[in-house]
Amino acid sequence: MWVGGIVGMIVSSVNGNNNGWVATCGVLTALATLSLLSATAATRRDRLDVFEEADAERLEEHVQQLVAQGADEQAVRTLVREALRLGRKRDAVRG
Repeated sequence: MWVGGIVGMIVSSVNGNNNGWVATCGVLTALATLSLLSATAATRRDRLDVFEEADAERLEEHVQQLVAQGADEQAVRTLVREALRLGRKRDAVRG
């Protein structure tokens, strides 16, 4: 649709310079672009890196708090790795 709109604008502009056809093809191209952007925004699953870094910092703070309260650091980090592995498997099955 988008490529057809561009071609339509060029052809109608060159072939008689019909402003009605040029405007129609331009509006159709704009609508196709908006539809594509909306669909991409609605279906995007990837998180922004900034949010992942913030989550990682919060997780590290929790690990440090548990270690400060007397938990074995190696056991806590092993638990976190296993939880991450489980989450990734679940995402792979869904995705």
